[in-house]
Amino acid sequence: MDLSDLIERNAAFAPEKPALIFEGEVLSYAAFHARIVRTAQALQTEFGVTKGDRVAILSLNRPDYLVLLYACARLGAMLVPLNWRLAVAEQLFILSDAGAKVVVLEQAFADILPALKQSRPDINVVGLNFTPAAGTTFDALLAQACGDGRDAGANLICPLLIVYTSGTTGRPKGAVLRQDALLWNGVMSQHMHDLTSEDHVLTVLPFFHVGGLNIQTTPALHHGATVTIHARFTADTTLASFARERPTLTVLVPAIIQAVTDHPGWASADLSSLKAISTGSTLVPPHLIERFVARGVPVLQVYGSTETCPVAVYTRLGGDLSRTGSTGLPGLCCEAAVVDDAGNDMPPNMPGEIVVRGPNVFCEYWGNETATREALHDGWYRSGDIGLRDADGYFWVHERKKNLIISGGENIYPAEVERVLLEHPDISECGVIGRPDPKWDEVPVAYVIRRVGCSIEAESLKAHLLTQLARFKVPRDIVFVDDLPRTALGKVQHFRLRELDGRAPGQGETS
Repeated sequence: MDLSDLIERNAAFAPEKPALIFEGEVLSYAAFHARIVRTAQALQTEFGVTKGDRVAILSLNRPDYLVLLYACARLGAMLVPLNWRLAVAEQLFILSDAGAKVVVLEQAFADILPALKQSRPDINVVGLNFTPAAGTTFDALLAQACGDGRDAGANLICPLLIVYTSGTTGRPKGAVLRQDALLWNGVMSQHMHDLTSEDHVLTVLPFFHVGGLNIQTTPALHHGATVTIHARFTADTTLASFARERPTLTVLVPAIIQAVTDHPGWASADLSSLKAISTGSTLVPPHLIERFVARGVPVLQVYGSTETCPVAVYTRLGGDLSRTGSTGLPGLCCEAAVVDDAGNDMPPNMPGEIVVRGPNVFCEYWGNETATREALHDGWYRSGDIGLRDADGYFWVHERKKNLIISGGENIYPAEVERVLLEHPDISECGVIGRPDPKWDEVPVAYVIRRVGCSIEAESLKAHLLTQLARFKVPRDIVFVDDLPRTALGKVQHFRLRELDGRAPGQGETS
């Protein structure tokens, strides 16, 4: 059995039930299953995709994103979702690191093709909504489908997803999630949301994140529910969808909650169909939760990461939602604990590192044994997040991963930005931190030391960064300084930079 069998079984039970709704078009479970089979056949016969091969996708949310996921499951292959917010150089690194055999992309991101042809001339290119110069379209590919569309070795223990998360060493790491990780993640999502085949999920978060893909979307499909997909989030379309499609569940990160509830249409929005919304990705301000609660919609919190698929700790619909700030209890099918540096359990209400163990946890970082050993200890994933557990077992997350900046739900690792800053010949040293921001939760800020005799300005440095990094990773401010706070070993102290930035953000020469 493989994960695509869940779609096939749902198609057998309720063939005409809407599985996916996108831009007014409805794809039934029978049609969804048939398209998965044809896609698997086409990948197998046209490109020789088989067990262990990697297929990448660069696209906004659309039904064929999910078709590809389950087609890969039938073949025992792996899907590599590419973050469309990244710079081309970052996307090329991921494609090379993953060794993708095929890349499927939509026309909006075709600017990657010239560089892709130069760096990976062997890769097969498929256009979702256009015909690439040296490739084929997705529909033309499916028209040629033949064969059985299965690999005899495909099963639930095969790796299915390689989701890249920015690395603390400045290069992204590919967290490998097996098919059974998504299966057990779906069981916990069902438990968290009291999810049934009668539910209707609205998905506005991007599929290149496990949050958009796996908190509600794939669990809903596994349980025979309906999913409405938005290509990308806007407050207008989200509020309109509440009234038009009448979803029962959705996931909104804090930045999206703020955008929706600040919208002029919020006060009159019809929320009557929602039985709950879920949120997470960063610390959630209580006042944002209260905006939905005041309208009669419960807000559930979920804690996890790319490495946990992501459902690991959560509050449950119908459960205790009174503990303000708590992210809940360990999930139905996994364990979570708070430990010290040696891995010993901390007493209740004492902070330590949050660790997670269970079938939902990733199995490795792709091609990176060192990083895998650092993250996994006797099956426990060491998150790097600091939190505590009270006497009743409820978790609070106090600090995020070391130096991590979360801006509008997107992870930004300072080491990655610092690496590109230091590639500029006029820069000798730097430190990047997050600054609180009312709209994005945080924005990156860089403290930079110029090389002697150099006079590069902030805007020129930002232009340099944009050649290698996504726009959201480029520092909002660049502050030129003569020195940086350091440890005795000379390491930049990011926490001291945050203190300095909070006290005197205008010091130095800024952009």
